[in-house]
Amino acid sequence: MTLQMIFAGFGGQGVLLMGQLIAYAGMVTGKEVSWMPAYGPEMRGGAANCSVVVSDEPVGSPKVEDADVVVAMNRPSMALFEKNVVPGGLLFYNSSLIDEKPSREDIRVIPVPVNEIAQELESNKVGNMVMLGAVAQATGSFSEEQLADALRHKLGPSKEKFMPKNMEAIRRGMEVAK
Repeated sequence: MTLQMIFAGFGGQGVLLMGQLIAYAGMVTGKEVSWMPAYGPEMRGGAANCSVVVSDEPVGSPKVEDADVVVAMNRPSMALFEKNVVPGGLLFYNSSLIDEKPSREDIRVIPVPVNEIAQELESNKVGNMVMLGAVAQATGSFSEEQLADALRHKLGPSKEKFMPKNMEAIRRGMEVAK
């Protein structure tokens, strides 16, 4: 099994972190992984995306052209990467910021109200975790526990206090995708 994914949005939306967490979750389950970021020179607000491959086989190339999953956190990202979803693949989009539906009918489309859920959780910083939960649920590739392990590894012991809010956001995203 090989899962090729693209996460895209504005810098500051946590798209690179989502990709890192998926890659780490894959790695700890014994999969071969690659994570390749791409971003503009801006610190925040510029375009950011990453390609992630999680596979049972060695990864030939970290660049993803034909994606099983595309995550678009803003409209420019959806416009740019919708064409990369393979027929039958998944396109997740942040329905809080993207008010038009994707044009393709040969893919599964999952709108996720990322910003609304993050506001309900009283933290604008957990929107990416909401989306990550939706992706994990819909793909069936990663469990809540695997994402928790990846997040704990990434945050480190000094940021353990952020785990409960992040995990609640992941659970809310999973609910949306059920």
